[in-house]
Amino acid sequence: MDYGKICEDILNLDSKVRFAGVCDDNGEIKYGGQREGVKNLLMPEDTKKSNIQVIAMWGLRKSLGSRIGKGLYAMAEYEKIKLITYPLENDHFLLITTEVESDYNNIISSVLKLVQS
Repeated sequence: MDYGKICEDILNLDSKVRFAGVCDDNGEIKYGGQREGVKNLLMPEDTKKSNIQVIAMWGLRKSLGSRIGKGLYAMAEYEKIKLITYPLENDHFLLITTEVESDYNNIISSVLKLVQS
C-alpha cells in the first residue's frame, strides 16, 4: 500500500481536509502532512501525544474485535476540528483532520474505498 499516495489522494478529496497522515505504532508521522496554508493547531509534541492516544484506543477496539467485528474507522469531533482515524496494515494508522463543517460522511466513505482497495 502506497501510504504517501493515499494521503495525497485524501487531501485532494475535499478542500475541508486539513491533514492526512500515516503514523507508526510509536505515534510518529511517517507519510503525508498538512494542507498547504492551513495553520497547525497543535505543537509537534502534542500531536505525538494525540497519536499515541489514537493507538491506545485502536488497541482497545482490536481487543473487542472478536465479539463486535473489526473496527473500520473512528471519528471524534472537537470544537475546531474533526479527527477521523483508520487502522492500516503493519500497525500503522491513518489520521485525518477536517474542518468542523466538512461533509465527513462523504470523506469517510471515500477513504474507506481507498484503504480497502
